[in-house]
Amino acid sequence: MGLQLDWSFYNWDLMQNFVLKGLGFSLMLTLVATLGGVLFGTLLALMRLSGRPWLATPAMVYVNGMRSIPLVMVILWFFLLVPLLIGRPIGAELSAVITFVAFEAAYFSEIMRAGIQSIPRGQVQAGLALGMSYGQNMRLVVLPQALRNMLPVLLTQTIILFQDTSLVYAIGAYDMLKGFEVAGKNFGRPIEAYLAAALLYFAICYALSAGVKRLHRKIAIVR
Repeated sequence: MGLQLDWSFYNWDLMQNFVLKGLGFSLMLTLVATLGGVLFGTLLALMRLSGRPWLATPAMVYVNGMRSIPLVMVILWFFLLVPLLIGRPIGAELSAVITFVAFEAAYFSEIMRAGIQSIPRGQVQAGLALGMSYGQNMRLVVLPQALRNMLPVLLTQTIILFQDTSLVYAIGAYDMLKGFEVAGKNFGRPIEAYLAAALLYFAICYALSAGVKRLHRKIAIVR
């Protein structure tokens, strides 16, 4: 028997009632995790580059530890264990936000560390010669250039992060994939729902990737 697909049940009302709510959460999670991950990741990168073992060692252990564990396991551990420690549930959505920020910080940390190390040493020494402190040198000279150099890589990691938001499905958070799943169950068309979800993920990520490529070309010209 051939596979019979029926797309007639898809309309704007279905998208509005089921999918857009999940898409909104997926985009919010991506934005918050990116901003939080970059801030926390930059701090971790500075700790690793500080040359002080009491700062560099904990940062290295955190980054390598997080990068060695599948994200879905971190999501499940945090969702299941934190309520046991604090004595109350925190909800799937909040758990997802905290987990993604903590996890993505490890990846953004390595990106920022590479960006900082890409800045010529002479510029750092010039800032110090002008009387800048370490913090001023990083804030005014190094980090702005590192962010510009690594912007395409940061945005590429953000696209991967958006794809990974589908993993919150494991703890029941209402993301875009969950919206399609609920719609598929309600209309008795789960196969069409998952295919539509895959197509929408592909369309969003492909468009974002094309934008990153154009940005990379512009940055290359500026250089």
